[in-house]
This record gives sequence, C-alpha cells and structure tokens, in this order.
Amino acid sequence: MNNKKVAGRMYDCWLRYELCDEKVLDSYEDYFKYIVVKSNDRIISNAVNELKKALSNIKDVDIEIIENIPKSNCIFIGTLDDFKAEGLKVDLERELKSEGFALKVVKKDNHNVLSIIGGSEKGVLYGVFHLIRSIFGGKSLKDALCIENPQNDFRILNHWDNMDGSIERGYAGKSIFFKDNRIVQDLSRIKDYARLLASIAVNGVVINNVNVHQQETKLITDEFLPDVKRIADVFRGYGIKTYLSINFASPVEIGGLSTADPLDDEVKNWWKDVASKIYSYIPDFGGFLVKADSEFRPGPFTYGRNHADGANMLAEALKPYGGIVIWRTFVYNCMVDWRDRSTDRAKAAYDNFKPLDGKFMDNVVLQIKNGPMDFQIREPITPLFGAMEKTNVFMEFQITQEYTGQQKHLCYLVPLWKEALDFDTFAKGEGSFVKKVVNGSLFGAKYGGIVAVANVGDSESWTGHPLAQSNLYGFGRLSWNPDLSSREIAEEWVRLTFGCDEDVLKTVVPMLLESREIYEEYTSPLGIGWMVNPGHHYGPNVDGYEYSHWGTYHYADFRGIGVDRTVATGTGYTAQYKEPVAKMYENIDTCPDELLLFFHHVPYDHKLKSGKTVIQHIYDTHFEGVERVEKMRESWMKLNGKIDDEIFKAVLERLDIQVVDAKEWRDVVNTYFYRKTGIKDEYGRKIYE
Repeated sequence: MNNKKVAGRMYDCWLRYELCDEKVLDSYEDYFKYIVVKSNDRIISNAVNELKKALSNIKDVDIEIIENIPKSNCIFIGTLDDFKAEGLKVDLERELKSEGFALKVVKKDNHNVLSIIGGSEKGVLYGVFHLIRSIFGGKSLKDALCIENPQNDFRILNHWDNMDGSIERGYAGKSIFFKDNRIVQDLSRIKDYARLLASIAVNGVVINNVNVHQQETKLITDEFLPDVKRIADVFRGYGIKTYLSINFASPVEIGGLSTADPLDDEVKNWWKDVASKIYSYIPDFGGFLVKADSEFRPGPFTYGRNHADGANMLAEALKPYGGIVIWRTFVYNCMVDWRDRSTDRAKAAYDNFKPLDGKFMDNVVLQIKNGPMDFQIREPITPLFGAMEKTNVFMEFQITQEYTGQQKHLCYLVPLWKEALDFDTFAKGEGSFVKKVVNGSLFGAKYGGIVAVANVGDSESWTGHPLAQSNLYGFGRLSWNPDLSSREIAEEWVRLTFGCDEDVLKTVVPMLLESREIYEEYTSPLGIGWMVNPGHHYGPNVDGYEYSHWGTYHYADFRGIGVDRTVATGTGYTAQYKEPVAKMYENIDTCPDELLLFFHHVPYDHKLKSGKTVIQHIYDTHFEGVERVEKMRESWMKLNGKIDDEIFKAVLERLDIQVVDAKEWRDVVNTYFYRKTGIKDEYGRKIYE
C-alpha cells in the first residue's frame, strides 16, 4: 500500500505528535531552541530527526541542530562517552546498560542542559522516544527525568509472513515485506514500521513465517539475500536486528545433499557456509528462528536425533558471528487419538525439553509459549518456565489475535501477559516469577527476552482494528519493563493516540482493561479453551476439535465437562509444576475456578467458589458477555466528534461485528450445554433448543 494513501492518524499510531496538554510545555520550553549532537552515527541521526520532527509539531517551536553546547539552555543527545567528552558530569544512581538511557538536567556554564544519555546509540534512541512520550503524553519534565535499563535484552517480533504476500494468522491485510514471491521494492513503509518499533524499544524482527515453505526456504541464498540486506539496512538504523526463520530440511531441499542429519559433517559444513554467506551480506544478522518436528515441519527426529542435536548444529554455525538460534518448544505429537485419555498435548513441551536441560549450547534459546496449549484466552503458565535451569529461554506471546477475536473483536492482551510474567514458579522458592526466568536473572542465563507473533499488515491502521494497536504498543512497553501495570500502559497509549480529553480517557481505558474478561465471558468457560471452528479458528464450534488428532478436548458429556490432568486420576500433567503450584492445581478445592476445567473433569452441578454451579456459570457469563459488549459499543458511540472520524468509524464497524459475534457465541454455547444437560437457566432467559 502506498504511504501517501494511508497518511493520517490511523497510520501514525501513537506517533502522531499532537500535544496532549499545553500546560506541560512550561517545564520543557526553555530547552526547545537547540539540540546539541556530537555524533553522526546513523541511529543517533534518526533519533535527532525524530525529536526534531516531534517538536516541530509544537506551535512556535523552531529548533536548531548544532554541534557544540551554546551559552543557553539546550538539549544534549549522545552516548555516555559523548557526554563525558563534552566535559559534562552527572551522578547516575545506577549503572547504565548498553541499551539503557538517562534523562537528566545538568549544569554547564550557568546554563541547564537537558541531557539524553545512552549506554550506546540504541540507548540514545530509546531515551529520545522516552522524552517524546513524556512530552506528548502530558508528563512534566520533573516526572520524565529517570534512568532506565531494559529488563529483557531481547525484545523480538516474529512475523508469520509468506513471500506470496499472505500472513499466516494475519488479520490486518497483506505482508509489508513480501509481494508476489519477492521482497518488496519500496521500503518506505518498512522504515515507518521501524520507527514505530524503535519507539517501543523492540530490537529484533523475524521477517518470515516459522512455517517455512518452498520459496521462503531460499531466503538464505544469494537469490534473496541482497534484498534481505536492504530490509536489514533499514532496521539497523533504528537499532533493530534482522532474523530469519529457516527450514531445517534446507540442505536437502536447496543444498543438493541427501540428508539434513544434524550430526552429519557435510550438513554441518553446509550450514557453516550458509552462515558465512549471510553475515557477508548482513554483519549484524541476529540469527535463526526454528520450528522443527511440530505440525509436520521437518526436524532432527527424522534422523533419530533430538532437539539439542538440531539446535546445537545450527548454533555452531552462527557462533563465530555472535548469532543465536531460537528454537521453538511448540512440539507435540499431533496424531493424538481422542479415544486415549492418557495422552495429553499439554505435557508435550515439558516431556520433550526437560530431559535436555543443560545440553544446549550457550547461543541457543528455547522459545516457550506462555501457555502449554496454544495462545488461548485462558491457560495456566507453561511449566517449562520453572524447569529449564541450565538453558536460555524466551517467553513467546501472540499479539495477533488468532484465538482472541482476530482483530475484529476488541481484546487488550496486556493483562493476560502480565498474569503470565507475574506467575510464581517457586523454582527457587517463593518469588521465582516467570519474568525473572525469562530475563535470565533467576537461573543466571546468558540470554533472556520476550518475543511475540506480530499483528501488523498493510491495513491503513497497521493492525486492522485501530484499538488493536494497543497490543503492539503494550508488547513493547511490557517487554522493556514487565513491572508496568496494564492500566499504565493503556493510559499511555490512549494519551499518545487520542490525546488527553478526559471523556476519551475515561471511556477507552476501561474498554481496554475490561475487554479480555469480556471476551472470555462469551467464549470458552473456566479455562477449557478452544471451542472454535477448525482451521481458521474464528467463531463458536464447541465440538470443533473434540474428535481431532490435534488433541484439544473438553470431554463434555451429559454428566460433566473438563480434562482430568491430575496425578491421582488423570494425565499427570500437574506433576510438571513445582510445589506448591502442583498441589494447588491437583486439588479441586484449591484450583482457581478460572482454570478449573483445564485441570479437572467435574459434574455440571459442581459448586464454584462463587457459589454458582458450573452450568449456571456458563449461562450467566455468556449472557453477561453480550451485555458488556453492547455497553462497550454504547460507550464508544458517545465519543462521536471527540475521536478522529476515520478511526471512530473503523472502530464502530468492528464493535458492530463483535456484538453480532458475541450473540452467536452466547447462543451456540448455551444451547450446546442445555442440550447436553437438560438443565434450565435459573433466570429463564432465552436459550434455543
């Protein structure tokens, strides 16, 4: 899509640079005459240009970029080394890491210098965006001053883009990277994307789908590497490394070898040659993302090898260049038989990878989904996070809303991600939170980080649903600092996107914060998950996967519902957790109600902690979910005239869809369970027979 056609508020996202509160300028405007910059580094130049672009949107501000500190107040932008070379001194309360930054006011010849100091050029960039975010989000200079370091060194987006231009699980148009089996020629939109990502401190992008098809397999060859280099060059200017998903069978499919056995010397040398070639084009190439031996993707199992054998072979090839192998743990035997209740897909990741703990090279990272199944609206945390004590791990989230409304429904995912990161694994006693596991601090891992499946395409708003931009923004902010609250992030995003009108804030922030719970209410109850149409995963189908070999069952009959994952009588999945978590889930009396049906099979008259029966809870939540969606729509309608008309109409169109779809979910699910049980709703509401 041509940039000129999409220019406007939806396209600018949270970088629209319209002043939220003019009063906030009182504390900043003395500095808005000069920007002092010593370095001509490309990242710093982009940072300076961004700040100048932002400040030029403020009335009567005409800022000049100069090389030396003037005899007046000014803004200084540079690395810690630049800062010291200029003879400036500042007390930093704590160490500034490479990508960290400090925003401080220091004295120079009786003048004040507002200093953005980075531990590196990337730190400078993030510090500039922090200043911009503060000014345009209505934060005073006093409140903006800080020292910040990222809690996660790796903050990466996985794009499931295919070279034909399609996006697997993409709900926002076509790929911005590929078209007609080639890399796009016009990179202007990719540059705009790099700006968006840099503003939320994302520092890595995997540009192609983890399911690597025939054409994408060739991205590591001379045919396509010159164009991959062009993309990498754009991203590099914004502190972002480029990664590629690779096909484990590449030596056979494009290399002319008879095997892809990871222990075969010829295969090892082939991958070493590939790595050498890639780095000759892209010296800062991040590394490989690999999906192997899952959902029919090739992998080391074909040759009787294990995941460590496969990952280490690739890691050895990348090691001399500083590259990493990101190996996904979404691995399970997909040919599950619904007749066999002892087999449990939820156990697969742990069963496959726990025995290999400590056997991976130090530049291998296991990418682990937040839940053991597949990005459901409600799942327990994957037990692997408390189990891999000698292996680097990344958290994997899904920003694209595959099972959460596909960007037709509003579903702000930050509360879900917060729950996952704040979960206590008890791996080293109380306080062993998942966020400490994934940032590497709990077990002393070399690498740590958070990644997510991206939700952007070439739609006018980037994300299809304009309010789904909040999830992309939220991912970046939460990856930088998992201690931020869901509300803080929501308020930041609303202020930067829509301004500081109190009616807008008081309407949109609650809509975001309630939306995950509302979606859960009218879809699948009490942690059971799924209940979607097979294949595209949109809309209600209670038995959609009930007899499928994918192993996503609910086992509902006329007596009860739920999956028995206890040690005592079920699949034994609860034993994968550390104590006291395992005991909590094992015991039906202590298992949280919101996950009851994930861990236990119960009769429909089982009393929840709320005092309701399971069947009445199902009826109540599905009726209530629809009512709350209708109220969300009514709330949005009151903002007509206060929101950019283009955005207002686009959101309203999707809320209209959500109201209709929520009713469909309500009626399908309630009718299904009424037919199963014959138990009537105690309030006599309409349930179709």
